[in-house]
Amino acid sequence: MILCKKLGMHNFDHLVSLWVLYQMFRSRSRWGCQITDHGLYQLSMAKCICNLSSVSMWGSTAITDKGVVQMISKAVSLQHLNIGGTFITDVSLFAIADSCPHLKTIVLWGCRHVTENGLVVLVNKCRKLEAINVWGMRLPLDCFIGLLAISPALQIQPEGMLLNDQRVPIWPIF
Repeated sequence: MILCKKLGMHNFDHLVSLWVLYQMFRSRSRWGCQITDHGLYQLSMAKCICNLSSVSMWGSTAITDKGVVQMISKAVSLQHLNIGGTFITDVSLFAIADSCPHLKTIVLWGCRHVTENGLVVLVNKCRKLEAINVWGMRLPLDCFIGLLAISPALQIQPEGMLLNDQRVPIWPIF
């Protein structure tokens, strides 16, 4: 309890939330992590969420737009987000675009429910966005060319597929 008071927390539950947050969002892969929307809601209530700069929800297949929107709306300092391998849709991208003005990198690897519309809104509103990983997404090449028209310095990954270098990209066929 002394530690909780020093951290300015009102009860032990907040300390547990911080520990769960630390364990969940460390940089190593979390494929198949069982975090749920309820867990994201609880994490969004932690006082430190507004200072969070990097989050990986990689492969957290039990989360939905509802949980992501709840947490992202409070993570206003976010600069790096890995949400690849999840089933998010444009709803999450709209929330990210509205809540994360400092976003520099985002991984959307395999997010097949995200559309061109969501990416356009994200790139338009996140003016500090430097890199986006779109490997495994089912979007036409014209979509990515359009994103470069909005933000010419944007690095669209996977590496080696540099559209703004005029290379002919090799996109996966599904």
